[in-house]
Amino acid sequence: MVKALDEYLPKEKFDELEKFIDSMQTTKGALIEILHKAQDIFGYLPRDVQLYIARKLGIPGAEVYGVVSFYSYFTTKPRGKHTISVCMGTACFVKGAERIATKLKERLGIEADEITKDGLFTLKYVRCIGACGLAPVVMVDDKVFGRVKEDEIDEILDKYRR
Repeated sequence: MVKALDEYLPKEKFDELEKFIDSMQTTKGALIEILHKAQDIFGYLPRDVQLYIARKLGIPGAEVYGVVSFYSYFTTKPRGKHTISVCMGTACFVKGAERIATKLKERLGIEADEITKDGLFTLKYVRCIGACGLAPVVMVDDKVFGRVKEDEIDEILDKYRR
């Protein structure tokens, strides 16, 4: 068993992850599935969680880190309750994504890859969301907002502040 390292990595969460791993028929080839579950439980994948998974699976920590750092879905830093992704792909950039990003930073009081003081939002820039016809595009969690205008930012944020 793992001892809680701080308030964000309580023993109960490690116990939940251990129960999940132990319930699997085989862990061979299941690293990504286990990482998804771990990120669901902890909200992110700090070094201590990665090393715990490596020990449980009997694989090198570098192998776990290699997968975590390769896939953009995984994060090693805590995130806010809601993740706001601003598409910076060519179509979105040409249609004003940079202005949208600037407005979001102003309204949230954070830079990209930071968390608001209330823990509600994380802002990040992504290469392409795949909705070029709706440019500029902003995603909040899994919800896509297309043809976003600067004056719509407050309305979008208010939907998630409730």
